[in-house]
Amino acid sequence: MKKSLFLFLIITASLSVFSQRQNSGFFRHIDYKDSCHHFVIIGANIGGELPLGDMKTRFGSNLSFGLPILYKTGKNLIVGVDGNYFFGDNVKEDPLNNLYNSAGTITGGNGNPGAVRLNERGFTAYGVIGTVLNKFGKNKNSGIFMYVGLGYMQHKINIYDIDKSLAQINGNLKKGYDRLTGGPAAEQFIGYMYVARNRLVNCYAGFEIQEGFTTGLRGYQYDTMSSDNKQRHDILIGIRLGWLLPLYTKVPNEFYYN
Repeated sequence: MKKSLFLFLIITASLSVFSQRQNSGFFRHIDYKDSCHHFVIIGANIGGELPLGDMKTRFGSNLSFGLPILYKTGKNLIVGVDGNYFFGDNVKEDPLNNLYNSAGTITGGNGNPGAVRLNERGFTAYGVIGTVLNKFGKNKNSGIFMYVGLGYMQHKINIYDIDKSLAQINGNLKKGYDRLTGGPAAEQFIGYMYVARNRLVNCYAGFEIQEGFTTGLRGYQYDTMSSDNKQRHDILIGIRLGWLLPLYTKVPNEFYYN
């Protein structure tokens, strides 16, 4: 989790440097008119989510990172794609129960107790459409930001054999325990987007709901000795904070050469 957070900070810092270079050198900013502009948006965000529905019985809270690519029209219509990778350490469903001995451990190939770590891993990918609502403010590119998306959700229990000593979950055998699950999904978000006039401070924050209509993707589960084809309703609710880099397709007339 620490490595993922460090990676997110590196991405955000890199985009910030790029944005500052965009606004320096050849162009010097004068304040442009208070009107809507169309531009491509590349973002980086972080979220915290709680599971509901069937997902609540398998996992606890999680973190997620996202990299949206959006296009905002001159009428504040938003279209694009949004992808998120989510992860957590709170796994409530233990698929390895049938492997534990009377001492509560799993015996490794060397005769010693093995060490296993269970984590949540998953991702979502959506095509999104939405809008920025601002009928009264002077900054027409900022306002209430909302969108909906349709796409795909997938998640599993990541099983990590710390000592690499457990033949029971080695290689493809792990797939009989990992509960790989996926299916169509929907996303709803509402929050606030701020696009600064100087193009340096651009961000958004808000509340989101993701719903996956999923089913098990493994043909057979070793611990239950049955197939995993039950229909599931997996829900994630949470908050998301993001940083945005607007890439203007045309330089406003109010910018001029030094």
